[in-house]
Amino acid sequence: MEMALRTRYILLALGMLILGFIAWYFKDIVTYIIVAAVVSTLGRPLARFLRKVRIWKIRFNSSVSAFITLFLILVVLLGMLGFIIPLIAGEFSKLASVDYNALLLQLEGPINQVLVFIGYEPITFSGFSVTDLASSKLASLFKFSKVTDLFGSVAGTIGSIFVGIFSTAFIAFFFLKEEGMFREGLMALTPEGYEDRFSRSFDRITNLLNRYFIGLVVEIIIVAILVTIGLLIVGLNFGTAALIGVLCGLFNVIPYLGPWIGGGFGIVIALAMNVDQPFMSHTLPVLGFMIIVFGSSQMIDNILIQPLIYSSSVKAHPLEIFLVIMAAGSIAGILGMILAIPVYTILRVLASEFLSNLKVVRKLTENMEPGVNVGERDLPK
Repeated sequence: MEMALRTRYILLALGMLILGFIAWYFKDIVTYIIVAAVVSTLGRPLARFLRKVRIWKIRFNSSVSAFITLFLILVVLLGMLGFIIPLIAGEFSKLASVDYNALLLQLEGPINQVLVFIGYEPITFSGFSVTDLASSKLASLFKFSKVTDLFGSVAGTIGSIFVGIFSTAFIAFFFLKEEGMFREGLMALTPEGYEDRFSRSFDRITNLLNRYFIGLVVEIIIVAILVTIGLLIVGLNFGTAALIGVLCGLFNVIPYLGPWIGGGFGIVIALAMNVDQPFMSHTLPVLGFMIIVFGSSQMIDNILIQPLIYSSSVKAHPLEIFLVIMAAGSIAGILGMILAIPVYTILRVLASEFLSNLKVVRKLTENMEPGVNVGERDLPK
């Protein structure tokens, strides 16, 4: 009997591995479906509301309500882009007009002081020209062979983006029109006898991931606002402060590395914007205050915001989360680090539901909501 139980566990694990390989092989399609499921989940309350609304005794059917919902989501996204893109374009136009040769010459003195202090030879930027370097790089880039490759790559990327947007919108339309389609599609892939357990897992995963992603969006907004307000207090203009704040909020999605990347971009932008100011008396104090702003926002994020997000979704030990993120980063880079927590959450829920007889699974999922104890009497006959 124990051998039969072990065989069933092995077959279940093999089935999950095969399903994972199929999902990886068709990762583009799986990505469209997952994004469409997220979009439909966000838009479902509005679609339900529209189906109940009557205008001159006319009630919207499921198709019309789904179309209006997708249209309004698109309008909101375009409105956000319409606010952010001009802001970014204005700041980049200022960056394009910066005299980077003057910036390097301004940094030469402080850099050499540090090099001499640590025992290295000083360097000089007097014979160096950023314009000449950029011209040589552009000349090598815009050779005929490379131009054709570049246009081909750009055309392919644009085509992929349009295909992705259309596919996601098309799938999301039917998810909104026919509620439960995504769930029913997954249930159709579930072996007989496991439907109840998978249904419970689906509900738990949906609940946890909804809380996680909502918390993540709130975290991005709060970090962006905190950094923007802090930089305004430091003395940066609104456009520059908002740009750096948005970058810090977005990069904060990347665990551990994101805050450093966002802060690094902020320092570079501030250096470029203050190229005409005295470095030691003006620029250096501004950079110091910016570092204080970045550090303070990260302390608030790490102490107050992240524990609320992770405690209500992942419910895992901080060391456990760290190891999972590092492993995911080794496998799939930055994208793996971003997806590590939601994927690990899904795996833990499935393991707690289907493999709770294993000691290691019970240990890893002891802080989660209790799953079903899978014994011999629980397995399908």
